Amino acid sequence: MFTKCPQKLARRSARKADTTRKYTCPPGAPLQRKTDSTLIKALARAFLWKRMLESGEFATNSELADREKITLSYMTRVLRLTLLAPDIVEASLDGRQEPEVTLARLLEPFPVEWERQPSHFGCARCLSCYERSSSHVR
Repeated sequence: MFTKCPQKLARRSARKADTTRKYTCPPGAPLQRKTDSTLIKALARAFLWKRMLESGEFATNSELADREKITLSYMTRVLRLTLLAPDIVEASLDGRQEPEVTLARLLEPFPVEWERQPSHFGCARCLSCYERSSSHVR
């Protein structure tokens, strides 16, 4: 089975145009990493806000949301990203996340148990990584 290889897109007038031919990579060929800057920014904010709340700099989520000039609802959804399994966070920061793992999908409710998250998000690679790492942790 062949997998699709990444393609370059270039802006031509008001729309994006494909500048490479569509082709497939042979099985086992490494895929290019593609970081999602929006997702990385949200993860960074989530862990920063968590640290600010835990340090006592802000007493409540509401205070912090007011200072950041965002809604409390959005803040709590972003803060929930701190509950993601370390493998999913690491894969997202390295650009190795599955295509299904997007910020919009991560902001929806998800299981807090780390072992259930890979199957929820469709991360087969994360699941295998989690199973290997969890056997050492216990």
